[in-house]
Amino acid sequence: MTFLLLVPLALPFATPPLARRALARLAPSTALWLVAGSTLVLAFCSLTALGAFVLTGLLQLPLFAALGALVRPFRAGSDLFVVPAAAFSVGALAVCLWAVAHAVLRQARAFRAATSEADRRSTAGDLCVIDAPHPEAYALPGRPHRIVVTTGMLRSLGPDEREALFAHERAHNAGGHHYFLALAELAGHCHPALRTAAAVIRLAVERTADEAAAVVVGDRRLTARAIGRAALAARAGHRERPSFAAAVNTGPVPQRVAALLATPRTPHRAVSWITALLVACAALSACASATGVIGFHHQVEVAQGEAAR
Repeated sequence: MTFLLLVPLALPFATPPLARRALARLAPSTALWLVAGSTLVLAFCSLTALGAFVLTGLLQLPLFAALGALVRPFRAGSDLFVVPAAAFSVGALAVCLWAVAHAVLRQARAFRAATSEADRRSTAGDLCVIDAPHPEAYALPGRPHRIVVTTGMLRSLGPDEREALFAHERAHNAGGHHYFLALAELAGHCHPALRTAAAVIRLAVERTADEAAAVVVGDRRLTARAIGRAALAARAGHRERPSFAAAVNTGPVPQRVAALLATPRTPHRAVSWITALLVACAALSACASATGVIGFHHQVEVAQGEAAR
């Protein structure tokens, strides 16, 4: 059963190409939920597998065997496999925990700074205007959600383009996209192969907001022009903000503009195969990690004398 725990560690490497194809073939909102859901499952299962390997290695040591009240030798496989796997898992979990803790602290500081600055400004509804020369616009989550925009950004766009920009940022807040962006960053720290999937999630978030803005203003070409001009202007400067506060210049902007100007794709048979493969990867990872953990638990009960071999 120990070898089954390798499956959740290997399957994330198959996810990035599937995630990219899902975003290319599916509606952006559908691709966002599909890729984010499978990424969450794969990240959790990979951490579970690493934790099971660590516990398996620890129970080979007399001290931890005594703490676990083991009355028989704990047999989880060959020491030539178990010991290196446990050592690797300890290192991988340590790096993951350090990266996640560092990211959480950094994002918390950035969120407090952005929120404090927005609280000091007057607002018009959900719009918070900051008097600053460099163009910037982003959706700031919280209670209440706000759209933060600088005067430099407002001067960079025409009236119709501003409305498209505001519709884009409101779509971020209405869709709870900060949760998807936070998940993307954390998943990228849990497994190196999921960093590419995290980039797809960030692009899917922007594509979803782009499409929502196009529906609100009723003009895809105007929306594409507003997104392109705002993103180009925002390259001139950058205010401190958390990465889960979606900004207009996030992701490959030329690809987003091209998608707005292109004719929407007609779904075809490949869509169902991409969806099935992503779901199958997540399901197989979950089944393998659950089976491996159950097998590990059974071996512990055997070593404790509470279950038959």
